Amino acid sequence: MCSTGIAVVLLKKINGLDKVLLLKRATPVFKDMWCYIGGSLEQGEQAWEAALREVKEETGITKLALYSSNTFDQIYSPVENYLYIAPVFVGIVEENQEVRLNNEHSEYKWLSFEEAKEFVTLPGNDEVLTFIEKHFIKKKPTEWLRIRVENVGE
Repeated sequence: MCSTGIAVVLLKKINGLDKVLLLKRATPVFKDMWCYIGGSLEQGEQAWEAALREVKEETGITKLALYSSNTFDQIYSPVENYLYIAPVFVGIVEENQEVRLNNEHSEYKWLSFEEAKEFVTLPGNDEVLTFIEKHFIKKKPTEWLRIRVENVGE
């Protein structure tokens, strides 16, 4: 099995509270749906590299600690008749990082986990958020899942 895409859930403390970034899609695929970051791998790219690139392209955020979440985003497309499965990464964003959207999204919101689970459009996204909350907020994430690359977070 080979995955051609990635997903990234960005987390940030705002006024001491844990928040999740959701974006409103502006492109024909998933238009007006609220979701976390997602994208495709480019030729020769590792999944974690695609995660960092997509975060930068879609939000302008460059300073974050990146982790593999050890869970997957999945969507069945009845139109194309395929199952899309993508590894989910977690980015812990520095508080001073601001979001600068590209043309793929029209709005963004930093929400509590409870708000985000109600706000996401696609079924299953709420389960991914529940998993992330359990393993990255309620528990300290294991360093084994941390993506250690020079210049990440700089």
